[in-house]
Amino acid sequence: MKNPVGIISMQYIRPFTNAALPCLKKTRELGFDFIELLVPEPEDDLDPAEVRRICEGEGLDVVLAARVNLQRSIASEDAANRQGGIDYLKFCVEAAEKVGAKIIGGPLYGEPLVFAGRPPYPWTADQIATRAKRTIDSLAEVAPLAAAAGQVFGLEPLNRFETDIVNTTSQAIEIVDAVDNPGLGVMLDTFHMNMEERSIPGAIRAAGDRLVHFQANENHRGFPGTGNMDWTAISRALHQVGYTGPVSLEPFRREDDRIALPIAHWRAPHENEDDKLRAGLALIRSALTFAEVNH
Repeated sequence: MKNPVGIISMQYIRPFTNAALPCLKKTRELGFDFIELLVPEPEDDLDPAEVRRICEGEGLDVVLAARVNLQRSIASEDAANRQGGIDYLKFCVEAAEKVGAKIIGGPLYGEPLVFAGRPPYPWTADQIATRAKRTIDSLAEVAPLAAAAGQVFGLEPLNRFETDIVNTTSQAIEIVDAVDNPGLGVMLDTFHMNMEERSIPGAIRAAGDRLVHFQANENHRGFPGTGNMDWTAISRALHQVGYTGPVSLEPFRREDDRIALPIAHWRAPHENEDDKLRAGLALIRSALTFAEVNH
């Protein structure tokens, strides 16, 4: 198994604009195989064609992460918001074509909680079923568009504090199986899985060949190897299901332990983190390699 390993762009700078394009070359120099970018917005100062040109020249692939919100929510009770969510996912397919990406991942359903300031509601059983049906029907509309473009959407479960639509791998599997189209698969992030799954390796094995994108993150979102994740067991499970797709790292900085610090808010680095990025890359790549040779 040879998994490409990449880094998410927010590790360098946010927002990722034309001024950050030198980070693409740096990503390759650090040894990563791809970079994961937020889907460029029309108002962003980022040239998709230039991103594609540089990445192709560096031999660097691109994965996209969808930017959803309450106005882009395919599960919403509001018809305008539901249509906004469908339109946005169609836009994501167009954006992926421009930058040369084949995978568009994230919480595609678009129902954020804490980051949108929305409290969890005590939905009735009928409301829950209706929200699930909206999610499935909407994804069934856009998945064929992705497949026709040679792309795939990766449906990502988030923890219970960030959404009330898809929290577990089994829920993502249920939606993907209901849609039943090659344009939709499962995306998993070990940070969220650590909170919601009884067994991370077991969840990976359950996802099986539905898995199209994987984020290898520590329990506290620090650099790989600084938390309590069992990368040996996780890598073995990825090998057991034959996963050869991309594995991305999304470390947030935790070097500041001040009381009252907003940990969930991205902060720019205050030091050169190249060595930590290389070490995290080496750890994940080694775990994947040993899982293959010691199966």
